[in-house]
Amino acid sequence: MMRVAIFEHAPYEGPGAIATWAEARGHAVMRIDATLGAFPEPAEYDFLVVMGGPMSANDDATLDWLAAEKRAVRAGIDAGKCVLGVCLGGQIVASVLGAAITRNPELEIGWFPVTLSRAARESRVFQALPESFISGHWHGDTFAVPEGATAMASSAACANQAFEYDNGRVVGVQFHLEWFSADVEALAEACGADVVPAQHVVDIDTFVAGERQHGAVCRAHMHALLDALA
Repeated sequence: MMRVAIFEHAPYEGPGAIATWAEARGHAVMRIDATLGAFPEPAEYDFLVVMGGPMSANDDATLDWLAAEKRAVRAGIDAGKCVLGVCLGGQIVASVLGAAITRNPELEIGWFPVTLSRAARESRVFQALPESFISGHWHGDTFAVPEGATAMASSAACANQAFEYDNGRVVGVQFHLEWFSADVEALAEACGADVVPAQHVVDIDTFVAGERQHGAVCRAHMHALLDALA
């Protein structure tokens, strides 16, 4: 049994299939509301997951808890823990490793293909995924690949969709494989009013409907990725 700590940033950005994976494998889960600013020490967990949220990973100066969270993530990495960052979480992990977080050239909201890099074929973690797959997306920012890390995936709208660091012990992904129908519905309700369809932005009804078409396969990919990482 592993102890899995999950840092969360919004009630509509929960762990989804990450939690069901942990339950199925018999792991203990500790869910932490990051906005409260209190984080476990690395000795209290074996695997750290950092979830998404509506804020920017660059908001350290205005969000005291975010600066504290970055210190906690850095401590986990330095302690040799397995770490997975998803969307904002991936950006936080990248930032902690010294990479820039910037606005992506365009918004990416919907269900679009992700293509693995050539290096991903040699990765013990990303070998668990097909070379191309449909995934969920909802982001405006993106991460650069940290120094010492390797780019693992891209999409038409976003050059850096995933990276791994330290032979796959630390992973950041921009895409979402964890969503259930309740997750996409909650996200759409909380954030959908401001969505304007564009080249890589679908309307909200299409976004919600996409989970019925792609969600089950995405969640299976999420479980496979977690098995490989953990």
